[in-house]
Parts: sequence; C-alpha cells; structure tokens
Amino acid sequence: MNEADFLKLQEEIRAYVNGRLRELSVRIEETGECGPDIWEELRERGYLRLAAPKEYGGYGLSFTQYLQLLELFSQSHGSIRMVVHVLNGVWRPIDLLATEEQRERFVKPLVRGEITAAFTLTEPNAGSGADIQTSARLEGDSYVLNGEKWLITFGDTADYLMLYARMEGTRGYEGTLALLVPRLAEGVEINVMPPTLGLTGTGHAHIVLRNARVPKDHLLGEVGQGLLSALNGFLDPSRVCVGMTCVGLAQRAFDLAVERSRERVTFGKTLSQRQVVQTWIAEMATDIEAARQLVMYAGRLKDEGTLTPPPASMAKLYALEMLQRVTDRAQQIWGGIGYFKGYEIERIYRDARAQKFEEGTAEIQKAVIAKHILAGE
Repeated sequence: MNEADFLKLQEEIRAYVNGRLRELSVRIEETGECGPDIWEELRERGYLRLAAPKEYGGYGLSFTQYLQLLELFSQSHGSIRMVVHVLNGVWRPIDLLATEEQRERFVKPLVRGEITAAFTLTEPNAGSGADIQTSARLEGDSYVLNGEKWLITFGDTADYLMLYARMEGTRGYEGTLALLVPRLAEGVEINVMPPTLGLTGTGHAHIVLRNARVPKDHLLGEVGQGLLSALNGFLDPSRVCVGMTCVGLAQRAFDLAVERSRERVTFGKTLSQRQVVQTWIAEMATDIEAARQLVMYAGRLKDEGTLTPPPASMAKLYALEMLQRVTDRAQQIWGGIGYFKGYEIERIYRDARAQKFEEGTAEIQKAVIAKHILAGE
C-alpha cells in the first residue's frame, strides 16, 4: 500500500480504536463475551484481512505496515486484539504448504472470512515443537489421529483446526505433518476450557482426538514438513506480532499512567511533580520505544524475506518483559484504585499476562536464541 493510503488507513483505525472499540471493550468486560457481532464488524471493515496479499482478497500491506496497525488494535481490549492478530496470521502456515487447489479451497475463503481456522499445536504434555505426541496413521484415504491439544485459542468455534501431529513411530522433526481438521470431524471432541485471567471473551479449547478421521487431501505439503509450517509459517512471524501487541498494550498503560500522574494529588502535589514518578515515566517511555524498534527491525527482516528464529524470539522476549515492567509501574502510579475492576488499568494488567504464554514463554525464546548462537548460525 502506498504511503498516503496507509496513513489514511492508520488514522481511520486510530479513531476506531479510541472511539468504538473503547465502547466495545466495556461491553465485553460486562458481558464476558466477545461475540460474533464484533467479529463481523471487524470483518466488514476489512480489519481481518490486512496482512494478506491482494490476490487473496487482502489489503496487501507490508509486514511492517501491518505491525503499525496491530500496535493500535492492541491498545483496545485483549480479546479484540486477539481476533485481529490471529485472523490476520493463521492463513500463513496453510498457504506455505498449500497446493493451488488447497489455496482456492481453504486459504482464500479464510482470508475472505468465509471460514475460520485455529492454530492447533500445544499439548498438555508437550511444548510447541518437536516433542509433539499426537499421532497419525494413514488408513486408505484418511489419516487417523489420536492425542490431545489444549490452550487452543478459538478452538471452540473455528471451522478447521490447523493441527500438527506425527506419523506413528517417528521422533523429532521426522514424520511431522500439518492437517486441516474439520472441528466437527468424527472422533474430534471439543471441550471448552475455563475462563482465563484476562482476555475476557476469548474461548480456548481442550481437544481430544480418538481415532479421528481426516481426509487425505487435507494434508498440507508432505509428511515431514509439519514443523516447517508451524515454526516458519506461523510462529516466527507471529512472535514478532506478539511483540508488537506488547508494545501497543504498554503504550496504552503508559498513556493512562501519565494522565493519572497529572491528575492525582498527594500531600499538595501532583504525582507528576514527584521525582520518583518522573523517573518511572522516563524509564517506561524508553523501554517502550526500545521494544518498538526491536520489533520493527524484525518486521523489516520479514519484509526482506530474511527473518530467522533469533530476531523473532528476541522481539517477543524483550517486548514481553518490557510489558510486565510497564504495566507494573502504571498500576503503581494509579495506586490502590487501579486494583479495582471497572478501571481500564486493572483490565490492562490482567490482559498483559496473556502474552507470557502466547507463541512460547520467555524461557522458550531464550532457548531458541541460545541454540542458534551456540550453533554459530
């Protein structure tokens, strides 16, 4: 998108976030639901196809342009930013391995909003990588799946599960495969998980597969390419995106903290006049900008086609830890009232904890970074 059109879109979204989405955020917290009407509104405005190519029905934004818009959406409610983030990215791992027939059948309808999909990797007893245990075997024209997946965002409502398994008897990366599993397929049991601390209105599923049968033509790519789709197609760019969601939410917490520091008076002075609070504000502003620049650096690598796991993990790691520091300080500036429900800073504090677990914990990011450094890559 050319710069003039992008700036116009950016201002449109900024106004939407600071207007309509503020109202919807209050409603979500009151009702506990981020309902289909919100999804439909976001879809009708085109905000769920920002990152997809024009030939797929998307806006064709560069990755760095998309990141700047994602920062704005992340200043709204956690469930809204989750919808925007997931739906703008879940087409990538499918597209990476899809045939032209699958692209027409799945990818383009996904971008257009005609179907939905949930990224389905994490298991109760395995992390997000080569230790996955869900098994597959080929019987005739179907793959038969057994195993469990959990913490699957939108797994309770998506039409398809973008699911990763391994052929029976294989280990490591060998034998991993990516399958589009219909949520209502025979042998697929969907259990809705309990509500989370934050992200009110976002559903998560615990999925049990008992001899679940999936048509052979729902295999993406070849056997052995499953983790290529999961890691390169989804996790690396998504880690950069999660980094930017941390930046956006931290920016909103910071703005509220600055506003509060100017209003709150203790012992005859506003908080903004106190040196310790001024120091906090300076540190918070610097922390946010450092994270933003690291995320944008990784975004530029993605645009250039040179993004590798270390920069993606660095962006997520630093932005995640920055967000925890900033939201802690922001709530401290708000004081005791910021601990009460009904105040936006309290919701932000809860929502900020979700990013700790999205696309791998801080410890996972450190392991990825160290592995590549020590291997000399």
